[in-house]
Amino acid sequence: MGMNISSGSSSEPDVMIEMNMTPLIDVMLVLIIMLIITIPIQNHAVNLNMPNGTPPPQVAPPTVVNIDIDFDGTILWDGNVIPDHASLEEHMRAVAAIPDQPEMHLRPNKLVAYKTVASVMAAAQRLGVTKIGMVGNEQFVD
Repeated sequence: MGMNISSGSSSEPDVMIEMNMTPLIDVMLVLIIMLIITIPIQNHAVNLNMPNGTPPPQVAPPTVVNIDIDFDGTILWDGNVIPDHASLEEHMRAVAAIPDQPEMHLRPNKLVAYKTVASVMAAAQRLGVTKIGMVGNEQFVD
């Protein structure tokens, strides 16, 4: 608190009380810094199990299943339209049951919604399909 004394003709000085804002601003800045430091970092990551080492040489070319996802969310299994998600899961169960699984090449359209692609990938993971890859990623590079 400070006092302002004027040199006027009055015998009693005018008392002017002002609040010192500097300590309040300092405390506020320290609290903001503490808040920023304590906020956890949000990591939106997809964990991938990448192979280690060099793969063994292939004796025969692998069988490939092409899964295309059209711009409107239509799913094609080797060129044949899959009518619903249950049919897709049935196809994936059949692939997962094979001891030497065929490779699944997932080719989404650039305009398709992410949730459609994510649901196909999640179904493959949930049903035990291990050989799945994204094909045609060059369309996403601008």
